[in-house]
Amino acid sequence: MASDTIEKGDIVWLEYDAWTVNPNGTQTLFDTTHDEVAKKEGKFEEKKVYIETPVVVGKGRLFEGLDAAVIGAKIGERKEVVIPAEKGAGVRDPRLVELKTEREFLRQEIDPEVGMAVSISGKRGIVTAVSAGRVRVDFNNPLAGKTLKYIVTPVRKAKTQEERVRAVIEMDYGLGEQFKIHLEDGASEIQLPDVCKTDEKWFVSKFRVVADLRELTELKTIRFVEEYEKKETKPEAAPPPEAEAAKAAAEPATPAETKPRKKATATKPKPTRRAAKGEAAAPREKAPEEL
Repeated sequence: MASDTIEKGDIVWLEYDAWTVNPNGTQTLFDTTHDEVAKKEGKFEEKKVYIETPVVVGKGRLFEGLDAAVIGAKIGERKEVVIPAEKGAGVRDPRLVELKTEREFLRQEIDPEVGMAVSISGKRGIVTAVSAGRVRVDFNNPLAGKTLKYIVTPVRKAKTQEERVRAVIEMDYGLGEQFKIHLEDGASEIQLPDVCKTDEKWFVSKFRVVADLRELTELKTIRFVEEYEKKETKPEAAPPPEAEAAKAAAEPATPAETKPRKKATATKPKPTRRAAKGEAAAPREKAPEEL
């Protein structure tokens, strides 16, 4: 039976509230898995899903101070940890603040504004100033130089191979529960949900998923499957002969119904054909007063 104590290399799901500790002693929420906390602090995002998140422990995927706090903890154990900048996002590096020309942004049809997140040459940064055709971009981690505080609870950990595979997909792409996973003899067959077939994010995430599955699982073969099914329209079934006979018996034909009825249409009726020249006209039925 797997231990409830978290060890290096485990994949665990965490619930947490994360704050920056300001110089004046106040705290600012920057991330949480609880929607009620986000609403209370005025940080709620409609499109965000607030739920426990899977993480890899002891592999450099978490801040050093958070990693140290989680390793050795037990499932369900609530911990509060304050992390200095050097064991969090690191200290700020002035060399990562760069000046760019406004023209570089305009060529990409971007109108730079202060606070805008941008990606330049594969580096992600925040615009901190725009003036005189120059744009200052800070490529430091937004949390660099800040003291962090986490209130964290490990709620469960992956105990089976399938749980680890699903957790990796959830970490690197999302929608982990929508993938169909079949494992056998060190090989995996992973059937993609329909959304992946046209999602550009999946095309990029796939390579990271493969790399993490190789590192974090014992799989030797990883196969992704896209399934397309042709949907055929079924022909309308004809009513059984018994039903037709019963209908005919219930509705005896009248003289006017001995010929097939014409279907109603939205077109105007055709004018009555006049008798051609030399052709005898059909005898007209006399009115009673003409007799």
